[in-house]
Amino acid sequence: MKRIIIGADHAGFRLKEKLKRYLRKKGLEVKDVGTYSSKRCDYPLIAYEVARNISRGRYKSGILICKTGIGNSIVANRLSNVRAGLCYNVRVARLARQHNDCNLLVLGAAFINERAAKRIVSTWLNTLFLGGRYRRRINQIKKIERRIC
Repeated sequence: MKRIIIGADHAGFRLKEKLKRYLRKKGLEVKDVGTYSSKRCDYPLIAYEVARNISRGRYKSGILICKTGIGNSIVANRLSNVRAGLCYNVRVARLARQHNDCNLLVLGAAFINERAAKRIVSTWLNTLFLGGRYRRRINQIKKIERRIC
């Protein structure tokens, strides 16, 4: 069974709950690291927890949700081996996987509805990395990570 880790702040809580059910129906094992209510909270700690698990190889993929997706993207991309992509439509989700081997999907709950989110998630999960010239670029990112981390 494929495993995925998911987290959201208060602004993404409702969408996270809907996506958890959707992912489980698709047969995925979902690890939820919070938040567990719509009570106001700070996104950096949750984004770090999801990204840390991906960075350390505990999970191959994850999803983060906040109001815009920008804050989560900033936090997550600070960790090595994490390629977090803020995706706001199906085309971007496909390209994030094909070209960037994006392993962490970031969603902005204020800008997409549940239906769009499910389509984005499905596309992202079912799209493969193309390799080739894109692998060379991923290797360049990894080299940069080794220099700064």
